[in-house]
Amino acid sequence: MENYFIIHGSYGNPYKNFIPWLKRQLSKKGRLCIVPHFPSLEFQTYDSWSHILSSYLDIGCINSDTVFITHSLGSIFIIKFLLEKNIKIKKLITVSGFNLVVFSDDISLYESFYLDWEALSIFSSICDERISFVSDNDPYVSYDNLKSFCDSICAREKFVSGAGHFNEKSGYLEFREILSCL
Repeated sequence: MENYFIIHGSYGNPYKNFIPWLKRQLSKKGRLCIVPHFPSLEFQTYDSWSHILSSYLDIGCINSDTVFITHSLGSIFIIKFLLEKNIKIKKLITVSGFNLVVFSDDISLYESFYLDWEALSIFSSICDERISFVSDNDPYVSYDNLKSFCDSICAREKFVSGAGHFNEKSGYLEFREILSCL
């Protein structure tokens, strides 16, 4: 049975941005939708996030019928997790996904999640369909970085002009465009 996971990014949680709206939309259609809550700030590491997601894997919730919808740092996190565990999934939809970006805040919040570009290139072999939403005015990640990430995972680019980081600050409490990809 097809199931859905929505994965938040850095400084995020299941109750921010478009995530609650999207979960409601999927639930209205009778689809199983799981939105894990990952630690932020000083507890935000790949290992801490992986530990939480592994519990869903252990009970069989992540399989070849799973669709992941990810925001920001959640995108590279899911790819690294799936590659490490060698799990094939049905679809990945990334929103403002990135890799190897250096931000002005503490780099330790991100570096444990990153992969080298070569490792990303094999992701397409374990994921049937890949879609990446990108914007031309993301205040955190340049379009070039967003595009590089999209290209590295062989994703179909969904360009949305003026969408910022697809977060609440950019007006994304709803995200109707994503529904057409599900």
